[in-house]
Amino acid sequence: MEKTAILFPGQGAQTVGMGRELYDSNENVRELYARANEIVGYDLAKICFEGPAELLDTTEQSQPAIFLTSLAALEGLKESAPEALANCAATTGLSLGEYTALVFAGVMSFEDGLKLVRLRGQAMQEASNATSSGMVSVIGLEVDVVQDLCEKVNDPGVLTIANYLCPKNYVASGTQSACEKLVDLATEAGAIKLAPLAVAGAFHTPIMDPAVEIMRPIIEAMEFKAPSVPYISGVDAKFHDDPEDIKRILIRQISSSVYWEDSMRVLLAEGINSFYEVGPGRVLRGLMKRIDRKAKLN
Repeated sequence: MEKTAILFPGQGAQTVGMGRELYDSNENVRELYARANEIVGYDLAKICFEGPAELLDTTEQSQPAIFLTSLAALEGLKESAPEALANCAATTGLSLGEYTALVFAGVMSFEDGLKLVRLRGQAMQEASNATSSGMVSVIGLEVDVVQDLCEKVNDPGVLTIANYLCPKNYVASGTQSACEKLVDLATEAGAIKLAPLAVAGAFHTPIMDPAVEIMRPIIEAMEFKAPSVPYISGVDAKFHDDPEDIKRILIRQISSSVYWEDSMRVLLAEGINSFYEVGPGRVLRGLMKRIDRKAKLN
C-alpha cells in the first residue's frame, strides 16, 4: 500500500503569478483567497498574481503569500489526487511550511494560521532590520567542513548552519560580514556553488531572538488541537502530537536550525514511499532526489 507524505515549501518558493491558474479554475480556491483578503485587510491575491516581485519577495509579504498559495494547491490536490490525502501518513513543511502543514493537520484554523504567518513575517522583518545579516547557500562541501568554516568566522560575527537540506547542500546564516568571510573560505575549500539568498536577514539564528519574543505570547495564546495527521517538525526531526508541545516547537523554530534531511530520513524509515510537494516551486522535490533517488516524487 502506498503511504504518502504531504510537504509544504518555505520562503523563497514565491513567484509572481503563483496560484492564478488554481484561482481561475477552482471555486474553493477563490473562496480561500477572498477569506484571506478579509483577514489581512488588503488584496493578498493581487500581490500573489501580479506582484510586483519586489513586494512579493519581502519577508512580510512572501510568508502569507506562500502559506495561502500552498493551501490553494492543497485544494487542487483534493480534486486531482484524492488518494494522496487518503493515504497520507505524515506531513511537514520547510520552515514557514510547517505552519501550512499544521493547518492541513487541523492543529490550527486557516484564519489563525494566516494571522500567525503574517505576524511572523513582520517580526522576522523587524529583527532583520535591526542587524545587517543574511544567508548563504553552500553546495558541494561535507557538513563537517561547513561547520568548521562557520566556527572559523563566528567571532565576532554570528554564523551557523541554519538549514540542513540534503547531502552537501546547506544554508549558513549570520551577520553580513560573517557571510562574506564564509564565501571566501568556502571557495578556497572547494565549494561547487555559493549563493547569497534573497532574504531579509539571518533566519534560524539567535539574530531572530527579538522575533521569538514577539511571537511567543501570540502563539501561546492560540488554541491548538492535536494533529489529525502525524506531524514531524524540522526543529528536531521528531513527531509531535501534543498541542502545547507544538506551540513550543513553533516558538523555537524561528531561531533554531532546520533539519530537513533528517526529517525526510525519518519519514522514509516510517515506510513512506510517495512524497507530494504542495505549493509553489519544486525545491523540495530536488532535495528529496539528493536524499533518496528511489523515492516517488509528485
